[in-house]
Formats: sequence, C-alpha cells, structure tokens
Amino acid sequence: MGENLYLFMTVALGILAISDLVVGVSNDAVNFLNSALGSKAVPFRTIMFVASIGIAFGAMSSSGLMEVARKGIFNPSEFVFAEIMIIFMAVMITDVLILDFFNTLGMPTSTTVSIVFELLGAAVAVTLIKMSGAGEDLMEMGTYINTAKATEIILGILLSVLIAFSIGAIVQSVARIFLTFDFHKKPSWKASLFGGLAITAIVYFILIKGLKSANLFDGALLDFVGQQTGLFLIANAVFWSAVSWGLIRAFKINVYKLVIIFGTFALAMAFAGNDLVNFIGVPLAGYESFKAFMANPGADPGSFLM
Repeated sequence: MGENLYLFMTVALGILAISDLVVGVSNDAVNFLNSALGSKAVPFRTIMFVASIGIAFGAMSSSGLMEVARKGIFNPSEFVFAEIMIIFMAVMITDVLILDFFNTLGMPTSTTVSIVFELLGAAVAVTLIKMSGAGEDLMEMGTYINTAKATEIILGILLSVLIAFSIGAIVQSVARIFLTFDFHKKPSWKASLFGGLAITAIVYFILIKGLKSANLFDGALLDFVGQQTGLFLIANAVFWSAVSWGLIRAFKINVYKLVIIFGTFALAMAFAGNDLVNFIGVPLAGYESFKAFMANPGADPGSFLM
C-alpha cells in the first residue's frame, strides 16, 4: 500500500509538471516576448517561430540546474523519503496555484523566485514539524536547511535585479546617444556598426553562456571561443557589421529587425535553459527519490534517508 501511495505521488508530480509548464510558459512568454512584440517591427508569426526554435535549443542545452531542487535549499541526507515527497508535492501544488493566480491577474512573476521560496518554505515547515517531534532546539535548523546555498541563491536573485536595471540603463543610454531618436536619417555605417555589436554580444552569450554545457556543437569550437574570446569577439564584430552593411546597402533591410530576431532567439533559449528546469526540476527530483527508494525492497519510507 505504501509503495502504491508513493507511486501515485510520483505520477501526480509528473502531471503537475505538465500543468506547471502550461501556466509557467504562458507567464514567462510575456517576459521574453514583450519587447519584440511591443516593437511591432517583426510579424507575430515570425517572432513565435524564432522563439519556438530558441526554446528547443535552450531545452536541449540546459543542465545541472536541477541540483537546486535536489540539494540546493535543504540537506536531503537529513530527511527521509516520506518527508521529501511531501516537500515536493507541496512545492508543485503551490507553484501551479501561484502562477495561475498571477496569470489570471495579468501579473508576470519570476518562476525562479517562486520555486526557490516554495522549496525553502516547504522544507522549513517539514523541518519544524520534524524538530518538534524530536524535541530539538530551533538553533539546529541549519542542520536540515542548506543555509549557505539558500542565501547564495537569494542574494543572486536580488543582485540580478540590480544588474539588469544597471546594464539596461547603460545600454539604452549608449544606444540613444549613438543613434538619437531620428535613426532613419543616420548614415548606414552607424546602423551597421550598431547591428554588428549587438549581434556579436548576443552570439557571445549564446555560445559561451548558453551552450557551453551542451553537446550540440563540437567541444573544440567552444574551447577555442573560451580561450580566444577577444579574437572571437573582434572577428564577430567585423563580420556582423559587414553583413549588416551589406543587407542595408544591397537589400535595404532594416538591421534593427535582425537584432530583434536574434535577441528573441537568445531570450527564448535563455528562458528554456533556465526556467524550464524550474518547472520540471522538482518532479524529476521526486522521481529520482522514488527510484532510490524502490531500489531498496522492504525499506520503510518513514526511515529511509535520502
């Protein structure tokens, strides 16, 4: 009966993962598509097509982030299988409800923030119950909660807000000074240089930050890019500036649309590589826990330490 219960919980985690993907993607699609759609420079279908390819690449290149669900917030060795499954079930149910509530109100929220604090809240709640039953002092909570890693993750979230605001303001200011608001009357070399630098920055983050852990490309290529970063950036800036100039002069193509398309792809890939793990990381961790439990026939879920 006990095994059937936890099998049911594992299946429920999988179903909740699908629900979380639906409400999560509908929430985060606003975050990474609003700039491209708001510009009205590129057709809707083109943006959705590019974003779909970006999500596929991001999903294939994501790795390692599931560790946050498994041991980034709490120390699994201090919890038994039954407690772990309760934590994961609470996290997934809460995440679906919260994201659906925010979507209903039209308020996008961070899936990373929600999943991290849901894991922290569920782990703390189970820890308090566990400590109360054992008569332990609250000062011992650090034994169960991975306070160092949890603090690092929370500070990283807060720091990312500050960095995003600062870098966004700087890039926007430089772009406005360089182009001014009357960009149609500016010489083509300015648009070419802007397009070259923008696309170079996007390509750099796709290759170095996005695909460094993936097996989609030859390792030698990524090693070369990592070792000769300066040369790679200069070569890319020259190449993409020349391509932009040729597109403007020969085909009268608006290079800013090209930047939007590249940016949409990069944002969609970054979303899939990071946030999709938020939705499936917890169910996968629950599945791994269930497999470890089933690998020990006769084990008691109330005493089987993870």
